[in-house]
Amino acid sequence: MNEAMNEAMGEEDEEAVWSGSWVSQRLGVELVGGDGLKKLLGLALRRNPKRAHLLVSHVLGKHVPQKPSVVYGHGYRLGLRVRDILGREEAARAVVLGYAETATGLGHSVADGLALAPYLHSTRRPVDGVGPAGGFEESHSHATSHLLLPEDPGLLAGEGPLVLVDDEFSTGNTVLNTIRDLHARRPRGRYVVVALVDMRSAEDLGRLDVFAREIGTRIDLVAHARGTISLPEGVLARGRALVAAHEGEGTAPATAPVAAPVPARPAPGRTRSRVVRVDLGWPAGVPDGGRHGFTPAHRAELEAALPAMARRVAEALEGNRPAEFGRPRPHPAGGPAEPCGAPPTPALAAAVPETNGSTKVLVLGFEELMYAPLRLALELERSSGTREVRYSTTTRSPVLAVDDPGYAIRTRLVFPAHDGPADGPGERYAYNVAGGGFDAVVAVVDSAADTAALHAPGGLLAQLAAHIPHVVLAVVPGYLPAGRAPADGLPAGRGPAGAPTAARAPGPGKEPMLSEPLRGPEFSSYAPDEVGWLLQDLSDVELEAPTEEREEAIQSGGAHYAESLPVEYQPSDAYQALFHTALETSAARIARAVGAVTGTVLAEHRQRHRSGTPLRERRPVLVSLARAGTPVGVLMRRWARHRHGLDLPHYTVSIVRGRGIDANALRWIAAHHDPADVVFVDGWTGKGAITRELTAALGGFDGFVPEIAVLADPGGCVRTYGTREDFLIPSACLNSTVSGLVSRTVLRTDLVGPHDFHGAKYYRELAAADVSGRFLDTVEACFDDVAGAVDDDVNHLLAEDRAPTWAGWAAVERISEDYGIHDVNLVKPGVGETTRVLLRRVPWRILARRGAGADLDHVRLLAEQRGVPVEEADGLPYSCVGLIHPRFTRGATGADGKAVATL
Repeated sequence: MNEAMNEAMGEEDEEAVWSGSWVSQRLGVELVGGDGLKKLLGLALRRNPKRAHLLVSHVLGKHVPQKPSVVYGHGYRLGLRVRDILGREEAARAVVLGYAETATGLGHSVADGLALAPYLHSTRRPVDGVGPAGGFEESHSHATSHLLLPEDPGLLAGEGPLVLVDDEFSTGNTVLNTIRDLHARRPRGRYVVVALVDMRSAEDLGRLDVFAREIGTRIDLVAHARGTISLPEGVLARGRALVAAHEGEGTAPATAPVAAPVPARPAPGRTRSRVVRVDLGWPAGVPDGGRHGFTPAHRAELEAALPAMARRVAEALEGNRPAEFGRPRPHPAGGPAEPCGAPPTPALAAAVPETNGSTKVLVLGFEELMYAPLRLALELERSSGTREVRYSTTTRSPVLAVDDPGYAIRTRLVFPAHDGPADGPGERYAYNVAGGGFDAVVAVVDSAADTAALHAPGGLLAQLAAHIPHVVLAVVPGYLPAGRAPADGLPAGRGPAGAPTAARAPGPGKEPMLSEPLRGPEFSSYAPDEVGWLLQDLSDVELEAPTEEREEAIQSGGAHYAESLPVEYQPSDAYQALFHTALETSAARIARAVGAVTGTVLAEHRQRHRSGTPLRERRPVLVSLARAGTPVGVLMRRWARHRHGLDLPHYTVSIVRGRGIDANALRWIAAHHDPADVVFVDGWTGKGAITRELTAALGGFDGFVPEIAVLADPGGCVRTYGTREDFLIPSACLNSTVSGLVSRTVLRTDLVGPHDFHGAKYYRELAAADVSGRFLDTVEACFDDVAGAVDDDVNHLLAEDRAPTWAGWAAVERISEDYGIHDVNLVKPGVGETTRVLLRRVPWRILARRGAGADLDHVRLLAEQRGVPVEEADGLPYSCVGLIHPRFTRGATGADGKAVATL
């Protein structure tokens, strides 16, 4: 298990945009700490008069769905660190105490890592007849009172170390209040405070030591990361005003579910969502969590039962059997048994599930009930094979939802409390669940929460079923201390009436939920924050065909070039040396062009917004055209961050000549960003075919600006560019090995369905030859050196007339006629396009501008290797032009595989 968790610790997803940037830009709240801090935390706004901001953990599993192994692994490893600090003997005498509601699962995971200690968490659910062994206040929370209700009165009476676990350690007030209360009852010689993040300010750093000296004890602190949060003056009032303004605009109404604008994807063949109940077979006598104490012996019993429970859930997810549907359960009033499937209302009639092939599953816990669903989710993740599992829980905490990638809480489902809380009825929330692309959700509650309110219209199950095709309800028997019976007279572990329900299907016209972007290292060798690929992974599909066969099929009309892939060109040692030489000599030139085009984009982007829009909100969203645009988009993003302190979202989409842009990718972008912010990016222009293709493709989409920003525009086809010189861009010299090991995109009807993104392959096997990172880093190293020249270039570009001249198109038409080709698609102008001809197509001849120098060294080498003549020509607007063989047949290449020289 340790090895699996170590691996999972390195798999945390890092967003292309920091999920705290929205709050930071508007309120001036900043996280100060190491680079890993923003990977762990985002920011949101509380609907809470006591504290404006909320630190949202990416690895806690409360507000942000995360891999169970990541969530459990963080807590478990903190527990290992505590055990190392205490030593085995002291660890065996320790008690672990977690804080409700957010840290109940984290504290339990720490206790597992410690292995030898019992666990208890605070609770906001009192139990009749059980007196508290302690209590304290959490001053900044929306619900302040914590109770300690151990079944064993002696659990907190020992003298061994007390380990206190919370998700964050900010002011330290909650911990000080806890220790003050418990130390007055039973003094201890040692306390250990554990948190995912230590966010104390400079003023608070010494308070713990001072307090320890005052009460005569030792207090250690263990945290996964450390930092501080900078809060400007007046942030509380400004935060309240910002929440009020956004709720007033309808961004996050208090009484209605808030979901992403793109509806959830229905399961194949399903017309409506269904809710079914599964009997977990929970082991008798094992508590549902640490509310009343959880011992190492309980842990051993639970772990032995987890595989069988996970199998039951998996069977319910696959729909292979009715998953306990129809099993009688006791009537809440002691009358005759009713079927488990009996609906409380006709509007939510339940039905037996059909097989749905669920692949992305969310296990959703319930408020303080975090550990049981986490362990169940972890077991599903370990045993599910191809199923993708995520974990999060519902919560009491009211938080504003804003559908922006720079904000940590994108969507919010709102539903009434369903466990009869002691403090009265109220709203409860599930964050980042709607719009999460889940095929199924396993809602895990305890029996006290399995009530009519859970199953009612507008309740949690109905809200989930409105957004997710397959809902499974798993009820963990609520554990009560010995001799205590539930107030409603039911046996322990059974709740009041409640039935599985069906909810309404997505309304007419609703479209399926699209997948989230692919990111490295699972797809591509780029870092996950560099680019999100709006593609589907076809790495396991055989798509390559010999170049000659592809060319024959393409020119005969029997196939489109996007339906297959060429065999990846493996460069010779001489060609690789040429690439590295070209990179070293041209890096500064490329950096200058990157700076110029990025500076132009940033300057002109402000004009796309209405008057009065704050400058910090005028942030472009870079959308590169796969594949040549991707390295350029990454470099533009790096320039914006390096020179302007901006983190720009960056995605890659597919566009195919003759077929258009990936419409599903555009829909995804429109659902997550303002289309007016989108800037399309490509590497260079040839004759402008893709520019025309984009303009035509965007005709059916509102808000997008049909323009492309390129590094080089020798054809005069666009108005946003770094230069109009036709020079060597080293990323054009190679294929996937300079583009994150990703292939050219594929569009084939048997592989790409109506709701799928276009496809591509990730060539992991070429990792040893990958120079993608070197290309980016070498160019970025020149940014400071060219900064002054870039400023001049941007000023010059903004002042001049940059209207497209289409001079390149005219030249292509002339060449097509002069050489008797009569097909402009077989004329590929510019260094980049000529290189592609030599690498992917069957070249006929190369036209080189007379006197062109080192920029064409790699072209001459490739032409020599393929036996293609290079002719010098006058009057070319490009450095070179590649001509594809116009009447290709298998006989057009000799036995040596080289192309013929003439018609």
